[in-house]
Amino acid sequence: MRKIFTAVLCVVSLGVVAMSPPAVAQQKTTRQCNDEWAADRAAIQASGKTKRVFVAECRGVPVPAVAPRTATLGKGQHATEAEAKESCPGDAVVWVNLRSKVYHVSGSRNYAKTKQGAYMCERESVTAGYHAPRSARPGAT
Repeated sequence: MRKIFTAVLCVVSLGVVAMSPPAVAQQKTTRQCNDEWAADRAAIQASGKTKRVFVAECRGVPVPAVAPRTATLGKGQHATEAEAKESCPGDAVVWVNLRSKVYHVSGSRNYAKTKQGAYMCERESVTAGYHAPRSARPGAT
């Protein structure tokens, strides 16, 4: 019985070893997948895939789920500057940082640059509790 078990184990081991090289040889390198991305970038992006996801799928590597960086927009908040300008004629459009509750005027260093933000009318942003940066407040040095 022991000899049969050993023989079966050896046959199975040889089968696994014999099948391994083709499976590894078929897996593409990151460089090959990057080349495929560069060759057909527009079509791949049009399908909604990012480069990171495409390369992972190309290589057969599972991609961990990542939460999107965008936050849900609230009342008076807009995804684009054009929407905000349409919504508030006669008022300045500002970029609000949803985390720090600071708003930035057009032309300032952080306008539309923070990771989590939205466009709003200036008056609505103040009413919603947003404030100007310290450097823009009266009496700031």
